[in-house]
Amino acid sequence: MEVPGEFSDWMGIAVAEARAALATGDVPVGAIVLDADGAVIGIGRNERELHQDPTAHAEVVAIRAAAAATGDWHLTGATLVVTLEPCVMCAGAILASRIPRVVYGAWDDKAGAAGSVYDVLRDRRLNHRVEVYAGVDAEVCSALLTDFFRGASGDVAP
Repeated sequence: MEVPGEFSDWMGIAVAEARAALATGDVPVGAIVLDADGAVIGIGRNERELHQDPTAHAEVVAIRAAAAATGDWHLTGATLVVTLEPCVMCAGAILASRIPRVVYGAWDDKAGAAGSVYDVLRDRRLNHRVEVYAGVDAEVCSALLTDFFRGASGDVAP
């Protein structure tokens, strides 16, 4: 599936949010929600460490911001762009908010729920399915995570 060029531009905004998560010691994951016209209506980054909240994943923070900005939890025309493949919890939030399209960068081969470990977003048994674009700027998104975890383990990053 060919990936539209604007996805990379959008991912750049999410990457900037991921980098900002480093200031609070959070895993560098960033997300944005765009309306049907491509305007940013929600921004989020991991804030689990910042708020000691296990649900404060970048996607959930961005979805909450988008719902607040629109005054509606139905985000039916929106696109979620996130630097890391959503987990099961975030996939549930995406489905609950009716977001029809997700764009992500790095695959999560341990907890991914958009094609890697699970494919919750496209599960035909559920009442809502999502169009998924994977691997957008994957190298940049993956490098942020690799560098973070190498630093956390005391290894020297290359």
